[in-house]
This record gives sequence, structure tokens and C-alpha cells, in this order.
Amino acid sequence: MNSIRKITEDILYVGASDRRLALFENIYPIDRGVSYNSYVVLDEKTVLLDTADHSVSREFLANVEAALDGRQLDYLIVNHMEPDHCSVIAEIVLRYPEVKIVGNAKTMQMIKQFYTFDVDSRAHLVKDGDTLTTGRHTFAFVFAPMVHWPEVMVTFDTTEGVLFSADAFGTFGALAGNLWADELDFEGEWLDDARRYYINIVGKYGVQVMNTLRKAAALPIKMILPLHGPLWRENIGWFIGKYQTWASYVPEEKGLLIVYSSIYGNTADAMEVLAGVCAEKGVKNIHIYDASKTDVSVLVSECFRYSTIVFASPTYNAEIFPKMEMLLIELKAHAFQNRDAAVVENGTWALSSGKKMTELLSSMKDIRIIAPTLTIKSSLKAEQMSAVEELAEVLAESVRK
Repeated sequence: MNSIRKITEDILYVGASDRRLALFENIYPIDRGVSYNSYVVLDEKTVLLDTADHSVSREFLANVEAALDGRQLDYLIVNHMEPDHCSVIAEIVLRYPEVKIVGNAKTMQMIKQFYTFDVDSRAHLVKDGDTLTTGRHTFAFVFAPMVHWPEVMVTFDTTEGVLFSADAFGTFGALAGNLWADELDFEGEWLDDARRYYINIVGKYGVQVMNTLRKAAALPIKMILPLHGPLWRENIGWFIGKYQTWASYVPEEKGLLIVYSSIYGNTADAMEVLAGVCAEKGVKNIHIYDASKTDVSVLVSECFRYSTIVFASPTYNAEIFPKMEMLLIELKAHAFQNRDAAVVENGTWALSSGKKMTELLSSMKDIRIIAPTLTIKSSLKAEQMSAVEELAEVLAESVRK
């Protein structure tokens, strides 16, 4: 059996979902799984846009065969060479030996690095802005380097107004029958995974994403068909707006995020007190996370989401507590910037986590340390409540502005 779905009269969905995979790229937890989207266009010449991960190859190959319905495959367009989308290229070449592989020079170089079949005899090289006509359909190729690999391009079907967007506009989460975002509660059930996907996979490359969005703005887009997650035919401008926000490193929401590490609970208790005082000062949209319990990919995503952040950590082996240090290093690696931040340190002896956290934060672009470090020695005391009040007032003003 197959699970192909009709997108338009000529475009068929031939992708598949993986609900077994626990870690995307062997690092990001995906409790809801992930989809690997791929598409066949039936025209005078047939076209396959990207392949899939090896884990879903059986279903994917059955879908491609069913979609072609006995026809040869003329073109394979490779928008992105990461293995979750290119693992089945060699099998496609074996099954359809006359296929031409459409890609740019970097694409072909990467295919040769992954595979040993004769690439040059099958290569159909394209440059930025080139087109390919397959009969009724004309495909325009728009290069999108470093979104998020250097070979990435997106393909625009000028006939149907369909943007095959590679990893852009992708989302964690397996599909369950409904392919379209408008068939789902996307904002309520999918937006967090879309944000986490973007921030962790692409977030470092905001400048490159903005360049691609500017190119896309010139296209009469009617549909966006990404390589992961739901497809878009309605409210496209809303989702593009989210990408513009994320790519420009401005906070998505006014709110207070408190992230702490705590060994025996004293730092955690202090952060609960701080959150309560902030609430009494009128701060809304307060969120608290334990860095030891919450995966760092979620924390990075939430830091990109909110306007004002408190980082609290005990001193551990004269350093930052490891889980907090990991978060700060990940934030720097993802080009985190343009936020108000405050630091809270705890320790029984040889306090140093506050200084080290401040140094890491100060090494990031436009991270504004808005208050002196609040120091707790072992546990928060009543005589320190005035300092907590002062910090809360500064945080409240930051959120209000």
C-alpha cells in the first residue's frame, strides 16, 4: 500500500513520518516524532523534489512508485543535502537509472562525498535564478546559502505558485493524516515545535534567513511545502511574520523568563520568591524552568521567545553549574542577542558563578545586564528581600518597556 496525497492536480505528497525516532539529529528530543516531506510533480517530464531519511525509506519508495504509476522519473531536484533528506538518493538512482539530478555545484560536491555512483553523468547544474521547464510547469531556483547549509536552495513552481522551501518553514512533529496547517491547531499545538525547530536548527543564521525572506517576498506564493511538518496554503503571511521575528532576534513576546539550576533546592526556592514579587509588581507572562530538568533545546527556544531573562546558578567546582553553562554556551552558539538579562548566583563558599555567567552573557551581542548580580549565600534570607524587591522592580520595568 501507499500513502500518497494530492496537493494539486499535478503535485503529489510522497513523504512519510517517523514516530520511533527519539532524537532529531541525535540531539533534539522529538516526543511527537517528525515528518520527512517529499513531492512528485507529474508533467510531460516527471519530477521528484528531495528524498527522505533512511528510516522511512520503505514507505517513501512505495509512495514514489505509486505516484509515478509506471512512468520513468526524469528529474530529482535536490534542495538540501542533509542526510534526513538525501539518504535515499542512491536507491532512487538504482531504480530510475535515467534520472537527472538537479542541483547547484555545492550540491553535486556533497553528493559525491556521500555516494560513489557516477554523479557527473546525471548532473543538471543550475545557478541562482535559473529555471527548468518540464512541460506545463516551470521551476525557478533561488539559492538560500546557510539556511542552514551552504548548498541549500528553494524551488518555486511558477505555474502553481508553490514554494518548495527546503528546511525553511519546517516543524518538528509527525503528521497524522492532516497535511495542511489550516487543518490543525497550529498556534496551540505546533508553534512551540516550529519555534524550537527554527531556533535550534537555523537560528544562528538570522542574516541569511532574512536575505532569503526578502527574495521570497518577490514571489507570488500560494503554497509553501517544507521538508518537515505541516504544509501551508492559508495564513502564509502570519507564519512568514514569525520567521521574520525569529530571524531578526527581537523578542517574540514581552515576558519574564527565569531559568535556574539548583542542586539542593535553595536556588529554586529563591527564584519562586522572585517570581512572586515580580507578579505583585504587575509582571505578567512569567515562566520558570529548571535547566537540569528541561532539555536545552527548549530553553534556547524560550530564551529567543521572551524579552527579559533571569539566569540563576549555584557555583559548582568553582564554575557555573554544568547545565546552566551548557545553556549559555548553546545560546552563544546560536547567535543569541538583543535581550535584557539579570544574573543570580548562589554558593556556600568561593562564589564565582555570577562573574562567569556575566562574562559569558557579555560576550554575546546586545545582551544588556540590567541589574547588579543578586548573590545568595546558601539560602535566601529575610534581610535580602529588599534586594529581591529592587531586582523585581528592574525586571518589571524591563518587561513593561
